[in-house]
Amino acid sequence: MKRIRTARFWITLALVLLVLSAAAAGVYRLSRVQAAGTLPTAPARQGDFSVIVRCRGELKARRSVQIVAPVNVPSLRIVWQAPPGSAVKQGDLVVRFDPSSAQQQLQEKDAALKQAQATLEQAVADARITEEQDRRDLSSAKYDVEKAKMEVTKAEIASQLEGEMSKIDLGLSEQKLHVQEATVNLHATSNKAKIASLTRQRDQAQAEVDLTKHRLSQMELRAPLSGVVMYMQNNSQGWMNAKPFQVGDQVWPGGVVAEIPDLTSLEMEGKVEEIDRGRISVGQEARVHIDSLPELTMPADLVAISPLTEISFEWPRTSTFRAYGHIRQPDQRLRPAMNGNIDVVINRIPNAISIPAKSVFTRNGKPIVYLAEKGIYRPAEVDLLARNPDEVAVKGIKAGAMVTLVDPTAARPKEGSK
Repeated sequence: MKRIRTARFWITLALVLLVLSAAAAGVYRLSRVQAAGTLPTAPARQGDFSVIVRCRGELKARRSVQIVAPVNVPSLRIVWQAPPGSAVKQGDLVVRFDPSSAQQQLQEKDAALKQAQATLEQAVADARITEEQDRRDLSSAKYDVEKAKMEVTKAEIASQLEGEMSKIDLGLSEQKLHVQEATVNLHATSNKAKIASLTRQRDQAQAEVDLTKHRLSQMELRAPLSGVVMYMQNNSQGWMNAKPFQVGDQVWPGGVVAEIPDLTSLEMEGKVEEIDRGRISVGQEARVHIDSLPELTMPADLVAISPLTEISFEWPRTSTFRAYGHIRQPDQRLRPAMNGNIDVVINRIPNAISIPAKSVFTRNGKPIVYLAEKGIYRPAEVDLLARNPDEVAVKGIKAGAMVTLVDPTAARPKEGSK
């Protein structure tokens, strides 16, 4: 009886262990299927494959107009400005300076002009009075001369003494006439010079008033063309503390406050590695991608390549060329200084099979992909026809085949692991 109980115990224990082992194996297999089912995949696409050279860069405007502060205008302090990066139309107000100082100067200059005008008018009136008095005195002197001549004529029939007296009177009258004529000329010349001097003073005062009014008109800077406003750096506190101009800042006369780029002239300025320089040339088709607008792809043309290299300040140092891609139809959301890529098309492979670059792996020194078929992953060797940064053209699989984006052998747990 004791032996039977012992046998039953061991049989029961063996059955329990067998059930537990089967359950563990099932859980393990289930976990492998679920893990396999969650691997990311992508379809193989068929179509024209563009072989590209990718260049990193930023947007720049080939044409831009600067907004310059007025010259010879003191105390230029910004009291209002359009928001940075805002769109403006030609003629819209961009920056307004504090006009209080110029208005005070205008009042002072206007008062000086009125004073100069009044002084000139007084001098003209005095000159007219003097001229009229001189005219009367000259007429009186001429009358005395003529009267003295008549007395001399009478002396021919009068006594000799009276004749001599008449001649003396005639000489005195003629001398008085000469003196009066000289006085008239002196007064005329003096009054003319005085009026000319006062006229110049009046004109100078008028010019200063006009200049002050012109300065007041320059207290508002308007957009010379339609575009977006980009404010320049204010280096008055040193280049380390430089910030774009803002309300309250003092601006140097003649300094550049802002600039408005022409958005129709936007182009991507990219850096080309030395190894890729020989693969591209001016006139090739290109595509521009912006980091902040990933859904946007804009056709462009490679319009220029710098003839000299530039050495970077990074370590290790590299030599690059600058390439310029003109965007055919810029999007309204584009702004200068946006980062992105310019992809220069150097070749086209018609009717090619393309897959993501991350789906290609290496086994035994040969490129392979893993095809996903009903939860099973089968390796397949492929031939690489061309490679781009994001995708590759391959031969050896069919269009529509699902390839994994990760290595299934690395994603699955190893055999025998707990």
